[in-house]
Amino acid sequence: MTERGVLLWIHGGGWRARASEDGAALAAHGLRVVPADYRLVPEARWPAQLDDVRAAARRARAEAGELPLLVAGDSAGGMLALHLALRGVDRPDDVAGVLAYWPPVDPLAADWKRLRAGDDPWEGLLGRPPAAGDPVTIDATVATHLGNRVPVLLVQGVDDRSVPASQTVGLTAALLAAGHPVHSWLTHGGHALALDRPDLRGVTAAFLDTVLPAG
Repeated sequence: MTERGVLLWIHGGGWRARASEDGAALAAHGLRVVPADYRLVPEARWPAQLDDVRAAARRARAEAGELPLLVAGDSAGGMLALHLALRGVDRPDDVAGVLAYWPPVDPLAADWKRLRAGDDPWEGLLGRPPAAGDPVTIDATVATHLGNRVPVLLVQGVDDRSVPASQTVGLTAALLAAGHPVHSWLTHGGHALALDRPDLRGVTAAFLDTVLPAG
């Protein structure tokens, strides 16, 4: 299969561990999958993680030649992928698309607080409890950075007990209002679904067909 793009894969793990998903299944879509690493909590706090994945994206782009750069990740890695795409690596329009699987995006959402009371990974990432009006909380909230119209794929299980599905629903509405092309797939299952599951594979392929040359 002809390579259609380079995909920087950002792992999940609540910003404090490394999840086992490596994004390798996405290579079946004609993508060269390149892993990104970043400093974990408590070694580093926000925005060190964004700085690290930006540096990884620059290395991936340098090796990509003329191929477009996409970014993707699951869970906490999906949040970082969204920041990278929405804010850009070096300029706002230098990422062709972002694939975010079950990402936490809003630390202040009421259902997030209910679900993760007593074990909120945002507190470790920010170095303090998230709070309205707090500049670090605002900067880490994905919806703060909309508007560059990068295409976005969001995938979420409706029975997710780690990241409520409403995080994807709310972000979808905000992205559409800001002019982003969005594919959102809410499906059966919980957290950390298999990327090669037929429905996930299908929606990923459909999204990629809208942003990349045919393979």
